[in-house]
Amino acid sequence: MSNGITPKLRCAVYTRKSSEEGLEQEFNSLHAQREACEAYIASQRSEGWALIREHYDDGGVSGGTLDRPGLKLLLADIEEGLIDVVVVYKIDRLSRSLMDFSKLVEVFDRNNVTFVSVTQSFNTTTSMGRLTLNILLSFAQFEREVTGERIRDKIAASRKKGMWMGGTVPLGYDVRDRRLVINRAEAKTVCMVFERFAEIGSATELGRELRKTSVMTKQGRPISKGHLYRLLNNRVYIGEAVHKGQSYPGQHKGIIPRALWGKVHAILTESPRKRASNTRAQTPALLKGLLFGPDGAAFSPSHTRKKQRLYRYYVSQTILRHGAGTCPVGRVPAAEIEAAVIDQLRAVFRQPEIIVGTWKAAKPHDTDVTEADAREALMQFDPLWDELFPAEQARIVQLLIERVDIGLGGLDVRLRVDGLSSLVQEMASDDGKAA
Repeated sequence: MSNGITPKLRCAVYTRKSSEEGLEQEFNSLHAQREACEAYIASQRSEGWALIREHYDDGGVSGGTLDRPGLKLLLADIEEGLIDVVVVYKIDRLSRSLMDFSKLVEVFDRNNVTFVSVTQSFNTTTSMGRLTLNILLSFAQFEREVTGERIRDKIAASRKKGMWMGGTVPLGYDVRDRRLVINRAEAKTVCMVFERFAEIGSATELGRELRKTSVMTKQGRPISKGHLYRLLNNRVYIGEAVHKGQSYPGQHKGIIPRALWGKVHAILTESPRKRASNTRAQTPALLKGLLFGPDGAAFSPSHTRKKQRLYRYYVSQTILRHGAGTCPVGRVPAAEIEAAVIDQLRAVFRQPEIIVGTWKAAKPHDTDVTEADAREALMQFDPLWDELFPAEQARIVQLLIERVDIGLGGLDVRLRVDGLSSLVQEMASDDGKAA
């Protein structure tokens, strides 16, 4: 015989709003949704429905994803067996994706939880309720996709008219009344960057120069090589708006003259290796100031041309001062001696004792550097070397090598331990920034 006691059903209210607009108001959309859901739960008190105190709210979060703090908390409490009924104002408050909603229904079914919409009355425990739910969700997803298409079409049409449609504001501009206006101070920096790149033709060298002079991005961070390439390729600086690879006349004024843009992009279209060879003649010789002969005299870089071909070599100061025959090794081909020194460096960097010694030397200057960092940095030297510009190669050689002695029996390369530790710190720091 029944005692007439109705089982208690614990009801959770879930609310969501896609945008943050209006959330700061004393009574906003989330409050309105919750109020309607609480009233519905109160009307079902005779059925044993009881509101739980926990709030499950997601303000300013899209319904197209399940990665929502309030929803995650709701699902966790469902898995813990703390909820019997989930109440929402409308179905699309819980999800706008049919696929996502099917995942949520699986969780509800597994935990014997009923799902109820205040404005769309149905019960997911019945086949008819499931059919109704799928139909409503299909329309919700269709509405979302159509809205997305409209927004994309509007953006495309606006970009074709040269309008600014939001996003990261490029260095050199500010936004006023939804239009780009030139920031004079930043525009000077942008012009300087283009002019310097046109002069030196190397993003690596220019990046280092900008870091030394503390030139920053609009967000106040140092300009990385990747950011520099993006800046140099941004057609906003010649007064254009770009949409899906197509350029259109913009409604804003350009900063960079077309002639300078063309000069920069003539350089950028060349391969890095070709640019490297073009700038090699302006770059200090790799072993300048480091090479010494059997008699202790320094070797100086020199070159000659034969039939339009450049031949580089190092010549002993003894020969230059006293003539041929005054030194057993008077002249050496530059490419051969430089390659021999680099090969020795590569071999040295693989030696365990060099790795450990470098790490110990670097540790007092940077306590975060580990032995693994030192090993990785030195191992990177080999594959990265050929990708570096000549000026960068020369800088690293000057950093790492104290002296190279040429003898009748071969070469003696003397390393700088402090240079090795500096290289490790540089490369570890660059990896940290990249991460």
